[in-house]
Amino acid sequence: MADQQSGFDLNKVRNIGIIAHIDAGKTTVTERVLYYTGMVHKIGETHEGSATTDYMEQERERGITITSAAVTASWDDHQINIIDTPGHVDFTAEVQRSLRVLDGGITVFDSVAGVEPQSETVWRQASEYSVPRLCFVNKMDRTGADFDRCVSMMVDRLKANPVVIQVPYGSGENFEGIIDLIKMELITYGNDEGTDINYHPIPESHREMAETRREDMIEKIVENDEYLTMKFLEEEEISDEEIVGALRAGTIASQLHPVMCGAALKNKGVQALLNMVVALLPSPLDIPPVSGEHPKDGRPLLRSADDDEPLAALVFKIVSDQYGRLAFTRVYSGVLKAGAQVTNTANGKRERIGRIVRMFADRREDVKEVHAGDIAAVIGMKETFTGDTLSAPGDPILLENISFPDPVVEVAIEPNTKVDQDRMGMGLRKLAEEDPTFQIEVDDQLGQTKIKGMGELHLEVLVDRLMREYGVEARVGRPRVAYRETITRAVEIDTTFRRQTGGAGQYARCVIRFEPIPEDERADAEGELLFVDAIRGGAIPKEFIPPVRKGVTQAMQGGVIAGYPVVNIKASLVDGAFHEVDSSEIAFTIAGSMSLKEGIQKGKPVILEPAMQVEVVVPDDYTGAVVGDIASRRGVVQGMEPHSEGISVIKGQVPLGEMFGYANDLRNYTQGRGNFSMEFDMYTVAPEDIAEAVKSGSR
Repeated sequence: MADQQSGFDLNKVRNIGIIAHIDAGKTTVTERVLYYTGMVHKIGETHEGSATTDYMEQERERGITITSAAVTASWDDHQINIIDTPGHVDFTAEVQRSLRVLDGGITVFDSVAGVEPQSETVWRQASEYSVPRLCFVNKMDRTGADFDRCVSMMVDRLKANPVVIQVPYGSGENFEGIIDLIKMELITYGNDEGTDINYHPIPESHREMAETRREDMIEKIVENDEYLTMKFLEEEEISDEEIVGALRAGTIASQLHPVMCGAALKNKGVQALLNMVVALLPSPLDIPPVSGEHPKDGRPLLRSADDDEPLAALVFKIVSDQYGRLAFTRVYSGVLKAGAQVTNTANGKRERIGRIVRMFADRREDVKEVHAGDIAAVIGMKETFTGDTLSAPGDPILLENISFPDPVVEVAIEPNTKVDQDRMGMGLRKLAEEDPTFQIEVDDQLGQTKIKGMGELHLEVLVDRLMREYGVEARVGRPRVAYRETITRAVEIDTTFRRQTGGAGQYARCVIRFEPIPEDERADAEGELLFVDAIRGGAIPKEFIPPVRKGVTQAMQGGVIAGYPVVNIKASLVDGAFHEVDSSEIAFTIAGSMSLKEGIQKGKPVILEPAMQVEVVVPDDYTGAVVGDIASRRGVVQGMEPHSEGISVIKGQVPLGEMFGYANDLRNYTQGRGNFSMEFDMYTVAPEDIAEAVKSGSR
């Protein structure tokens, strides 16, 4: 590995993520990468519960990845920082925060299932962050493997531009190796460990197909390179170096998506994949400078991946384990040194960098410093959280934070004893630090703690961790939906708050017009409130206007109909009055709060429920049952399309409240052959009977 103190070559660093649908084989691919790069001496298996990066009990039991694990490895004199990310939709926040700090990604596809619903979600997220990607069609040894179908699905479903640079030699149980279209050779494996690699000329039986495919590959690669296009049209020889150079440029620009294949579980194709990670994916020097702003005046700033620039680093994940609190950090510019003082520009606090460790899944190694473009974990920071920026004290920069969706499911949790209550408080606080989509709410009236998350599995895992890692014994209620409240018509409310006590009194009057936020003004809203100061002629002094807004915002936290947060409100402060002596900030805050509560009651309020985008993949024999079941759950079927032979995808929108327990129901009536994924789509107005049930507390 490159020496961290001197001669650290950024060209030889790759920050990559492995992203895909659940069960496509991401963790299996990661395990092979660790094995072949010498990081582990025994291959761990997800299905045996021994995967290196799945080191949480919950991950090993369920055979899925929950938290992204950052692992450092080296290959061909290059340092590769790999982030293994989850594929389950409940943990998309994990994928999102990983993508934010990656320079490149490997998208793994299942050659039998093709492009699955969650593949589309992670692909879309990667596109949002402009992450260059390689595609690895895995499980070529499985019966029903279809490489070409998988590639055409990438075009149809992902709108990708796949460039096939390898094709399988055989498939299913006849999968024997890989034909490399760049070097025009056949790669086979002499043993089960994948360490005895043999290179042969392409057999005559496959020669013509390989030459046609190579021609197609070159045609696609040279499209964006004028010089090579001319050579291609004039039928001049294009060298392998020129092909790889143009392919790399197209990949880094996200115009091309190179496609490779293999069978990670059978140890085939992973070394070739690693070679392409080094050859085609960008180093930190190949990506544009990171943009941020000055925390005080908001002027835009850029920082390049250069040790000599001032420090700019983004904390993308917090993990608490038996060793302490780890802050996974991507350094964009400058050098992060152990023992140094840095500024957390998100909250203005100074932090001292304690130890810096390089992670090898569940093993760690101390380093003295982390250079621009690199990723490591910092121990010892107390006031720093996910999305915070660390910068040089005299040269602050605020990098764009990572935004996460709001949680849509909640459960009530009650500790059994006083000791459990203390442990639960500490455990919940630490879990919330780690996971920005996990929220805690204490209901003072009921004396109850509610925890909120992205789905049933998400909360199940968090409760499981709370009980195991923090020794909490607690009763957990059934999952409940995070409903919302809003108004459906405009109302103008004239509120006067007057209180006379012994000495000076309290006085505030405000006239506020409340209405749903018009569609064309949604972009101007901050969160769920669009507050407009429409005061003319100083009816309310300037210093009392922010308190009115504060009162409205506070009152929106708990609605009037059923106590759920209020959303989609435009509040225009149009008039009011004040008293020279008795008016105060607190009086106007209270007036703002009273005004919103009355506005909700008079604005024809409704309950909103989260509707989920649901995709069900089932054999054709069961499509009728699935469609009928979706309809019985108040769902709307939006479309049905063939997925593969004998299998269809049914897409629909279903209220979240009707989806609890769906996994078991689907399993039962499809004999275990159906699977589904869902993600939050939008809030819709709940029907009258549901709204009544929510108000009465029976839902």
